[in-house]
Amino acid sequence: MSIALGLRAPAAHKRVLFRPVPDLLDELVAATVDHTLAARLEVLGRLDLLILDELGYLPMDTRRANLFFQLISRGYERGSIILTSNKPFEEWGMVFGDEVIASAVLDRLLHHSHLIPITGSSYRTKDKRPAKQGGT
Repeated sequence: MSIALGLRAPAAHKRVLFRPVPDLLDELVAATVDHTLAARLEVLGRLDLLILDELGYLPMDTRRANLFFQLISRGYERGSIILTSNKPFEEWGMVFGDEVIASAVLDRLLHHSHLIPITGSSYRTKDKRPAKQGGT
């Protein structure tokens, strides 16, 4: 769903970026090393739509958690963010390694938000599931 929205947004002349969270955080860590973090956050903050995929699949260290907070804070009320995660909000403290940062991120993300919980089996495994037996 997030990819479909990301593909449609440029047709409406919207600036869009899709990144898995771990990849974007690696880019931001590199930007801290080469002293381009402020400029990179400014560019990301000007996007109309930032799609962040796979939050929670990998735990964050303190540096990445702080960078993620800065990213969300920079884009807060400036553009739209689509975020996908396999973790319920109650587990975000473990994802970020810090309950305070998790709470601050959630505070900004949930303000003016629309939540779309998706349950059920993964679409990626649909061909691997046993066939349902029909019959009478």
